[in-house]
Amino acid sequence: MGIIAWILIGLLAGAIAKMLLPGKDPGGIIITMLIGVVGGLLGGWLGKVIFGVDSIDGFFDLSTWIAAIVGSLILLLLYRVVSGNKRTHRHA
Repeated sequence: MGIIAWILIGLLAGAIAKMLLPGKDPGGIIITMLIGVVGGLLGGWLGKVIFGVDSIDGFFDLSTWIAAIVGSLILLLLYRVVSGNKRTHRHA
């Protein structure tokens, strides 16, 4: 698959991950899109490492989309854990 296909899958996977995990995130739409693109790559890599299968076969294969969405969900959860606790509390 080409880079345009990866970006498109990542953007859609990020949007799906955001729909599956609604809530207020510390980042905006750009962060969500980046999480989707990187999550797609992470999902494909995890599918290959854990299950020993090539989960990134083609744009319209179900395994490609599942891997991208799972990777995006993992990264979105990690992002929330890491950046969610960075609020500073001021005492008077």
